[in-house]
Amino acid sequence: MPKPLDGVRVLDLTNVLAGPFCCHQLVHLGAEVIKVEAAGRGDLARQLGGDPELNERGMGVSFLAQNAGKKSVTVNLKHEQGKALFRRLVETADVVVENFRPGVMDRLGVGYEALKSVRPDLIYCAISGFGQDGPWVHRPAYDQIIQGASGVMSITGDAESAPLRVGYPVADTVGGMTAAFAIAAALNARPRGTFIDISMLESVLATMGWVVSNHLIAGMAPQPNGNENPTSAPSGAFEAGGGLINIAANKDEQWLQLTDHLGLAELRDRPEYATREDRKKNRAALKQDLEQVLKTRPARDWAKELNRIGVPAGAVLSVPEVLAMPQIADRGFLSSFSDVPGVGRDIEVVTTGIKLDGAAPAVDEPPPRLGQDNGSVWREIGLSDGELNELRRGGTI
Repeated sequence: MPKPLDGVRVLDLTNVLAGPFCCHQLVHLGAEVIKVEAAGRGDLARQLGGDPELNERGMGVSFLAQNAGKKSVTVNLKHEQGKALFRRLVETADVVVENFRPGVMDRLGVGYEALKSVRPDLIYCAISGFGQDGPWVHRPAYDQIIQGASGVMSITGDAESAPLRVGYPVADTVGGMTAAFAIAAALNARPRGTFIDISMLESVLATMGWVVSNHLIAGMAPQPNGNENPTSAPSGAFEAGGGLINIAANKDEQWLQLTDHLGLAELRDRPEYATREDRKKNRAALKQDLEQVLKTRPARDWAKELNRIGVPAGAVLSVPEVLAMPQIADRGFLSSFSDVPGVGRDIEVVTTGIKLDGAAPAVDEPPPRLGQDNGSVWREIGLSDGELNELRRGGTI
């Protein structure tokens, strides 16, 4: 079956996470994604990750995680020959994605205006920390910088631990997902051709709609709530036997079902728990009352029983635990590649969390070695073997 983006060529000039994650979505949906990497150096993520040996080989885990299915070519955009070569490649492309600081591509002579003259219907997506204009436009930005600037850290943790960094690069990931969504929409436009400006800061703020709106509309100061859901009670994380359990008894009928199942129906007669608003005001005491029973049995047992009667619940799992669960392990979420070149062993990587007609989109090829497709891609646009050798000797590719 054809994939939604079959026939779309994307040039991925991005580094590390936000841009590569964007193109990770696109390649799994069928686009041909060509990583255009700096000659001799490549994506910085090739040197990052928990395996120092792979970092030395230029196949770091951080690179492997986001780049399966892509091709890799190298080019030096500071060389005139390199710029000319890149423009020829753009003639064949539908999309260019980059995450350099604003202005860098223009200074190199390969920004949107220059490339639009080569390919008028080009979709050009620029991902940056703060967007292409504004007082912060030239600030460098990494994930944690955006987490702090966006207010995310200020509301993460509890009163004692906040501000606290989210435990994975949420700003990079949200920025990349926002870019992929915008590109997919732009591909549907007729006629095609646009400049997409993705601000990681604004992308993250856009996902904080409830927090931001409670501030703007209700005048409620955003604050860290730890593992508690401030919109309802009992709703949050509770101590059970052997670990935490999340329970979200957000509806009155779920409150009734929960207290019945725990043998705590008498709590409903206490005035401090009479309504949702009462329970929210007295959530700390309510938490203690519920935990006296919850601690008597394992979290996973409670979760099975509560879900069965209609009370949303789930044990708090580690990453290895959830990956081993049939809900993940049996749905095609992980892709396996055998004896990956440059890695020397089998690897597993995540896909996208999407199902199309019941199947998880997958790619056939593992993450590429640096420049592994120089021969095929550059020959496709008309270069001879002699020209390729000359470009290699001159450091252009």
